[in-house]
Amino acid sequence: MTHPARSVLLHPVTMVSSAQPGTPFSNVEPIPVVSDKPRRAARIVLPLLSALAFGGAGAAFFSGSAKEATDDAQVEGHVAYVAPHVAGQVKRVLVKDNQPVRVGDILVELDDRDLLVRREAARADLAAANASLRAAETQLAVTRKSVDSNLVVARGGLAQAASIRDTTHAAIDQARAAVQSAESRRALAQLEFDRTAELFQGSVVAKAQYDSSRSQLEQANAALLQTQAQLTSAEASRQNSSGTLESARGRVIAAESGPEQVSAAEAAVELAHARVSQAQAALDQAELNLSYTQVKAEVDGVVSRRSVEAGQMAAPERPLLALVPLEDTWVVANFKEDQIARMKPGQLVSVRVDAYSGKKLGGHVESLAGGTGARFSLLPPDNASGNFTKVVQRVPVLIRLDAHPELELRPGLSAQATVFTE
Repeated sequence: MTHPARSVLLHPVTMVSSAQPGTPFSNVEPIPVVSDKPRRAARIVLPLLSALAFGGAGAAFFSGSAKEATDDAQVEGHVAYVAPHVAGQVKRVLVKDNQPVRVGDILVELDDRDLLVRREAARADLAAANASLRAAETQLAVTRKSVDSNLVVARGGLAQAASIRDTTHAAIDQARAAVQSAESRRALAQLEFDRTAELFQGSVVAKAQYDSSRSQLEQANAALLQTQAQLTSAEASRQNSSGTLESARGRVIAAESGPEQVSAAEAAVELAHARVSQAQAALDQAELNLSYTQVKAEVDGVVSRRSVEAGQMAAPERPLLALVPLEDTWVVANFKEDQIARMKPGQLVSVRVDAYSGKKLGGHVESLAGGTGARFSLLPPDNASGNFTKVVQRVPVLIRLDAHPELELRPGLSAQATVFTE
């Protein structure tokens, strides 16, 4: 077997020409001669191979120290749970499991008969509120017009009552003067009658003169009684005029409260407006609730976890199904705590997804979690309890992938992530 570092070449050795057959040298075999060239080649190749080995090891070391990798990674995405806004009985289910849907597609229909009745009732309430508003606006217009006219009439009545009062006062003064004049004339007639009566008793004057004097006295008494009656009537008229004046003043005060009446009518109009707005809001809510009987997709996605069937009762607190939008996915890689020292947002990432035979996808680090995964678990560890076992913690790192229209990444798929930290 030939040594890899040395080559042995066999060359025939020239025999002495005087050797004859049968001599001691006649059976001697050729002696092998070793060449020096392979030894010189080995001295060159061995150091070169050693240098290449050390260089490869160094490159592997430095390339490995400039990146961090983990296979504790998975694809994540949004999961939109769909629930109805209103409670009701499911009338129809229009989608199947794993069916792709678009925004606005009807997923489930609820029974809408109760909500139709409520909408009609809301419409009737709105019509009644509008009628009340029109009545209040009409009353406001009438109040505004009547306030001015009532004030003018009341002030005219007050002026008339004051005039009547002044006239009554003048009539009373005139009646009093007439009474005084009648009393004077009566007194004069009484004196004249008394003198005539004495003269008649002494037969100084005739009986006709006596009768005339007595007639004048009676006329004076009658005139006095008449003027006294006029005075009494004037005083009664003064009392009536005082009542009329007070009544006119009251009407003026009532008419002067017209601005307050207008304000009250305006408040009634505002209240009617508020009731119309309230009825309109109730109608809008009824129509909105009626539209909620059609449960529609709010995002593009794939129907998942469907638990709704026709005939069952649906409620807002119980999701009917879930929609998973496959266009917006990312990767969450859980790196060990001793791997994140040099990680920061923006660093390039290479991701391999197991579902696609480890096909490599590009991306970048978007963010690092604020704490370890154990810290946000349902039962976080309490290392202060006395029994402590150190466990390597992992920090979730969010990786945003580059565009990959040829692949559909579904949340939950396993992946391997490598972050280039240099």
